[in-house]
Amino acid sequence: MSRRGLTIAFFALLVAAAVSPMVAGSARFPQWLEVALGGLLTGVLYALVALGLVLIFKASGVFNFAQGAMVLFAALTMVRFMEKMPLAVAIAATLAVMVALAWAIERVVLRPLVNQEGIVLFMATLGVAYFLEGLGQALWGSDIYTLQVGMPKEPRIILEGTFEGGVLVDMEDLVAAVIAAALVAALTFFFQKTGTGRALRAVADDHQAAQSVGIPLNRIWVIVWSVAGLVALVAGIVWGSKLGVQFSISQVALKALPVVILGGFTSVPGAIVGGLIIGLGEKLSEVYLGPSLGGGIETWFGYVLALVFLLFRPEGLFGEKIIDRV
Repeated sequence: MSRRGLTIAFFALLVAAAVSPMVAGSARFPQWLEVALGGLLTGVLYALVALGLVLIFKASGVFNFAQGAMVLFAALTMVRFMEKMPLAVAIAATLAVMVALAWAIERVVLRPLVNQEGIVLFMATLGVAYFLEGLGQALWGSDIYTLQVGMPKEPRIILEGTFEGGVLVDMEDLVAAVIAAALVAALTFFFQKTGTGRALRAVADDHQAAQSVGIPLNRIWVIVWSVAGLVALVAGIVWGSKLGVQFSISQVALKALPVVILGGFTSVPGAIVGGLIIGLGEKLSEVYLGPSLGGGIETWFGYVLALVFLLFRPEGLFGEKIIDRV
């Protein structure tokens, strides 16, 4: 079967699996819609973290295992700055810290390792991850902090006039999804319409060709890591507000790993679509299959789906297929 045919077959199977609870009669549409919306909103939050992974891998070929630690460090910095300054100033100050951190990582860690094997760069980002977690604890402490940025905490019932009892929506997840969508739209505009964005895409396509036309590779990498720092800040604010600022936030990058495997390591749209698929699949499976399978499906669903893709389509849904010619 062709590449396009496999993609169409996968989405057809996905749709069939998603609506099967209603077809089997075990779910009514309003309740199904409520679960599906919750899954999609959670998927957007997964995609937000996956976006940072994709940006760096696309521009430099480095899988940034430290992205989760960057999210944690941004959230810790933000919540402690808010103790001393207004919200807007705290956001600006935290962004400055994340940009400086991104510059330091590129300059001190990655630049000396240019042209090294991918596993070397991966291990370097692994070391950066543990360093950032230790630095965050040393600077800001290890307590659990409440991050209040004005996001609504109470769920709301919508569509009461359409469906009996309405549909319950988590307003915090909805606001977070809108913020994530706005960030994705801004980054898309940046990559498509600005000179720097086009240079970033040129570097992503071919490092040597980009250098041959005068694009400074090191400066581009600093910009990419700075953008990843911005993404980490937004993700840190969203996840910190949702879960509280604690060290388990750094593990959110592990939830984003199946997303980038599913969508493709080099595809920004793939990160979005992959996040939505993982989030939707987790919620529907947990609610409608969990009772018969003992629960806990949310913890492993994304990884099993990613494993299937690694076996049959390792480049992901939207990733570039690499063909080596001898």
